[in-house]
Amino acid sequence: MTNILLVEDELGLVLTIADRLRSEGYQVATATDGDEGFERASTEPFDLLILDVMLPRKSGFDVCRELREQGFSMPIIMLTARGQTADKVQGLKIGADDYLTKPFDMLELLARIEALLRRPPVAAPATGNQATFGDIRVDQKSTEVTRNGEHVQVSALEFQLLCYFIEHRGETLSRQKLLNEVWGYRAVQSTRTVDVHVAWLRQKLEPDAKKPQYILTVHGIGYKFQA
Repeated sequence: MTNILLVEDELGLVLTIADRLRSEGYQVATATDGDEGFERASTEPFDLLILDVMLPRKSGFDVCRELREQGFSMPIIMLTARGQTADKVQGLKIGADDYLTKPFDMLELLARIEALLRRPPVAAPATGNQATFGDIRVDQKSTEVTRNGEHVQVSALEFQLLCYFIEHRGETLSRQKLLNEVWGYRAVQSTRTVDVHVAWLRQKLEPDAKKPQYILTVHGIGYKFQA
């Protein structure tokens, strides 16, 4: 049974979400502040985390960041009452896989959960277990990325996106195709999520993120990996 942790301090919303998820066959645990959420997420086996941004004691951003820094790779959906793009971008940058702005439709949350849970395994680079470009080395077996021999910290989703680019080297990939194949979405979703993750990979891997050499923008379509 899929085990989900819901970290939310609005008790009415906790009851609503937890009851609906359980009715869909999920096993649900809850926490009502950031400290408790982090403790449970880091010590218990969860398949997915639903994480509110505005939490007592420790913010959702801090919980997400610390989990990723410690190597936890479970999918994270962030819930926010804020509508500003900057807050959504921040969540994606620190390792969240998706976000929903309150109020949201329960069917939309269920669709996002299903998409993340059925996300395909990371594809191996076309050259086998390892791929190199410039001063970057990608080891699919150990899920490690290095730059000039130094470890580069990437989230599980960033690693999956990078491997997909490497596997499809030279192909022009639309944002929607990337959303479908890497994120697992089969319905129309915001492609801003793709742009944010590409921008973050460029910051970590490109010699000059403002003038990318490897992950190129194909205007009006999407991206192309060229190395």
